[in-house]
Amino acid sequence: MSIEVNNESGVAVDEAEVASLARSVLDAMRVHQQAELSIVMVDEPSMEQLHVQWMDEPGPTDVLSFPMDELRPGKDDEDPEPGLLGDIVLCPQVAQKQARVAGHSFEEELLLLTTHGILHLLGYDHAEPEEEKEMFGLQRKLLLTFLATRGKG
Repeated sequence: MSIEVNNESGVAVDEAEVASLARSVLDAMRVHQQAELSIVMVDEPSMEQLHVQWMDEPGPTDVLSFPMDELRPGKDDEDPEPGLLGDIVLCPQVAQKQARVAGHSFEEELLLLTTHGILHLLGYDHAEPEEEKEMFGLQRKLLLTFLATRGKG
C-alpha cells in the first residue's frame, strides 16, 4: 500500500502516525494492498482557496477529500480492486482550533479528520441522517481501534 504524507502547513505534525492510522483504516476497510493514497497538509490560506474552488464555500475547512478511481471497501466474498484511492487535504491550523473546542488533543483531531477523509474517499457521506449515523459510527470504531492498538506490535 502506498501512503504518501506531505506536510506543507508549517505546523509540526507526526506524519508517521498519520500514515500509520491511514494504513490501519485501509486495512480494516479491506482496501487493496496496491492502492495509493496521498495526504497533504496545508495552511489556512491554501485550504481556503481549495474550499472556495471545490465546495464554493468561504473560509478554510478542516479536511477535503478528492477521490480518484472511486474505490470501495472490499467485501468478504470478493477481492478488492487496486487503484488510486485519491487525495486528502488537511488543515492543521483548523484542526488545532477544533481540538480545543472539542476538548481533546490536536493529534486526536488530526487522526479523526484523516479517518473521516478516507471514508469519504471510499464513498461514505453524511448528508442524510442515516448516512451520518453509519459514517460517524464507523469513523469512531476505526479510530478507537487504531488508538487502542497503536504501539503494540
